[in-house]
Amino acid sequence: MIGNLKPLEIILIIAVILLLFGAKKLPEMARSLGKSARILKSEAKAMKKDGENEAAAAAPTADAPQQAAPRTIQAAPGDVTSSRPVNEPNRTAQG
Repeated sequence: MIGNLKPLEIILIIAVILLLFGAKKLPEMARSLGKSARILKSEAKAMKKDGENEAAAAAPTADAPQQAAPRTIQAAPGDVTSSRPVNEPNRTAQG
């Protein structure tokens, strides 16, 4: 469907978008979309890494147990202003 558009039609669509959202809003929207994509990518990597860590923990080695460092959630790579520590429940047996 997009392949059937002529250059004049594409320019008309872009002009309508500019009129609807305004030239000032478009860069802000693009920045926000890029930041959201970076956050999604970093969270997906963290989930994959957690899955690998859980699989490795399922097969323990004969070495001494390692102490886990506290995890931190970051809004975007390199953005330390909005990072916060994660409070995880203790996994000790209570009884």
